Amino acid sequence: MAIDYQQKIPNNVDLGNDRRLQRALEHWQPRYLDWWQQMGPADFQCADVYLRTATSVDAKGWAQFGHVQMPEYRWGIFLAERDANRTVGFGDEFGKSVWQEVPGEHRAVLRRLIVTQGDTEPASVEQQRLLGLTCPSLYDLRNLFQVNVEEGRHLWAMVYLLHAYFGRDGREEAEELLHRHSGDADNPRILGTFNEPIEDWLSFFMFTYFTDRDGKYQLKSLAESAFDPLARTCQFMLTEEAHHMFVGETGVGRIVKRCLEVMKGSKSDDPEVIRKAGAIDLPLLQRYINFWFSSCLDLFGADSSSNAASYFAAGVKGRPDEAMFADHICKDSQYDLSVPDGAGGARIETIPTRNAMNEITRNLYIEDCQKGVTRWNRLIKKAGFDFEIKLPSSRFRRSIGSWANLPIDPSGSLLANDVYQNCLAAVLPSEADRAYVHSLMKPVTEPGKMASWIAAPDRGINNNTPEFEYVKLH
Repeated sequence: MAIDYQQKIPNNVDLGNDRRLQRALEHWQPRYLDWWQQMGPADFQCADVYLRTATSVDAKGWAQFGHVQMPEYRWGIFLAERDANRTVGFGDEFGKSVWQEVPGEHRAVLRRLIVTQGDTEPASVEQQRLLGLTCPSLYDLRNLFQVNVEEGRHLWAMVYLLHAYFGRDGREEAEELLHRHSGDADNPRILGTFNEPIEDWLSFFMFTYFTDRDGKYQLKSLAESAFDPLARTCQFMLTEEAHHMFVGETGVGRIVKRCLEVMKGSKSDDPEVIRKAGAIDLPLLQRYINFWFSSCLDLFGADSSSNAASYFAAGVKGRPDEAMFADHICKDSQYDLSVPDGAGGARIETIPTRNAMNEITRNLYIEDCQKGVTRWNRLIKKAGFDFEIKLPSSRFRRSIGSWANLPIDPSGSLLANDVYQNCLAAVLPSEADRAYVHSLMKPVTEPGKMASWIAAPDRGINNNTPEFEYVKLH
């Protein structure tokens, strides 16, 4: 499905034949552009950035690359191609035709899911607004801006659904998506993680590795929805989302690689020696992983959830990659959930599988997070050092579900409250850690050059070298 770039709003949804919808979105467009100028990347709106732009929703050759100023980026509305034979893949509606319109009984739930997903997209742009001022290289600066413009396009994706299928309520919700702001005391973003400041590039790489991966699993779940326009929207968003996680995994990997270079050169794994060389030591990296991974786990919701059960039953939201499961109805099946036993250990509680959908998705997410950790550990082992990066227990630092607010350490053990507070101070980034990372954040804008704390990438973007001028500054 080719994308029509002759329209004021690029799209592949035949917007020109729906004048009312087109007028509504064209009314929203200047407000979006005002938001981008005010809340998007600071000080770089006139830079020429080597960005990819979607040309079709075909998996092969779907994007083109070229230098463009970000306010001129062609944000648009792109849905994966419609399958006329698609049926509902799960729940009580299994096997029936998918919905092209919103069923009245599911209207409120679908609107809430779309608004919550839509709210995360501009939130991350706002969180990352100042990062360009301390970029470690032009390559990384370009990747930051690619993530930013695509998060902006994902906002467009949700706004289209709100305008096209939810009438006045949808139009009002679309306006609110631009009125809330990350970290705003009076009008914050909906989910807590998206109000956290991201003030350094180590946090940015953690965010794109862990938080964008949560986004991947939310999108995968919505891509199974019986509401076909939502499913098709999320299917294409996943194509773009892959780059965001690539930025996170390779960013952390390059930090590990640079640390290992310093460790080899100095023949020491002493964090102070590594810091004197301007690199990020592995124990500090571990503390950031402890913080970001644990902060993302609650985004999936409670481990036993009646809401998740009703979404699944209705066909509104499924499991990621639903086709890989044997039972798509889960009417009478059960799930063994690990819960606290009240004596410092755990016991198994059997719950209906439908109630466990959040936990099933969370466990798939954890498995996926582990893959990158395994690759980073491979680098460390290959370099000859005895250090292993670990994901903390999924019970650590939880605020939602069976394990919420319990004093549990990263290994999953229950501690006395006073011991737990000391443990937190040791396993999460300290003020000194953050101050040190902040001290490294000096901009490097000469093509091909890298900051002292990160290694060069193995390859450039779109067959260009790392020395390519990815951002032309004026």
